[in-house]
Amino acid sequence: MSHLGQTALITGASSGVGAATALKLAQLGINVVVNYNSSLSGAQAVVKNITDLGAQAIAVQGDVSQEKDCRRIVEKTIERFGRLDILINNAGTTTFVPHHDLEGLTEDIWHQTLGVNLMGAFFMCRAAVPYMREAGSGVVVMTSSIASVTANGSSIAYCASKAGMNSLTKTLAKTLGSDGIRVNAVLPGLIDGDWAFNTWGGGDEGQYGDLKAHFTDQTPLGHVVTPDDVANTIVSFVTGSKYVTGQLLTLDGGFTL
Repeated sequence: MSHLGQTALITGASSGVGAATALKLAQLGINVVVNYNSSLSGAQAVVKNITDLGAQAIAVQGDVSQEKDCRRIVEKTIERFGRLDILINNAGTTTFVPHHDLEGLTEDIWHQTLGVNLMGAFFMCRAAVPYMREAGSGVVVMTSSIASVTANGSSIAYCASKAGMNSLTKTLAKTLGSDGIRVNAVLPGLIDGDWAFNTWGGGDEGQYGDLKAHFTDQTPLGHVVTPDDVANTIVSFVTGSKYVTGQLLTLDGGFTL
């Protein structure tokens, strides 16, 4: 099936997994809407890389934790391209709080984490679904995390938000299947890149090298996943079997086995 001329909206697409996914979808001839919250320069760079390929793209600012922003992002998509076929809920946030520090996990952190990671995914789906229903088909892919199933991550709130995303994936898949809309999620492990380097690695090459070595040693395939790895998996949900829905695909090289 050709996807030429379809339109994809990717949240959190100014860097990392979102940016990699945008480029891969553009290579299939898909129009891309690059959502960003704060990094205009990053989003503009992604748009330029896409247009250099001969594909079409626009950058649209919006905070997915705000429903009005989600509706505006979708409206801008329809205004520019007239259709919305693919939604990639990739925007995410976290605040590092040790799991034992219950008092440190403030109400503000809970609201921010759930607002972006879980509520934002739902808000984006709610805004996008009417256009997919009208077309008789659609694809939604969530970027979740192995933290959703291992109970080990940057904070309890982060783990809970991604577990909620997994449930959202399944309930929406069941709810929207009769409309021809498929909903799936990818659950990456540690993703090698700038974000992991600056957060988990503390911006220190030695510390980050030790962290990567630990993950590599504990992984049967001996590989820490990259943004391209995750993007390839997301794209496979778009281009693969039209009968795959409600699935949670772990992408960690076997780390959680």
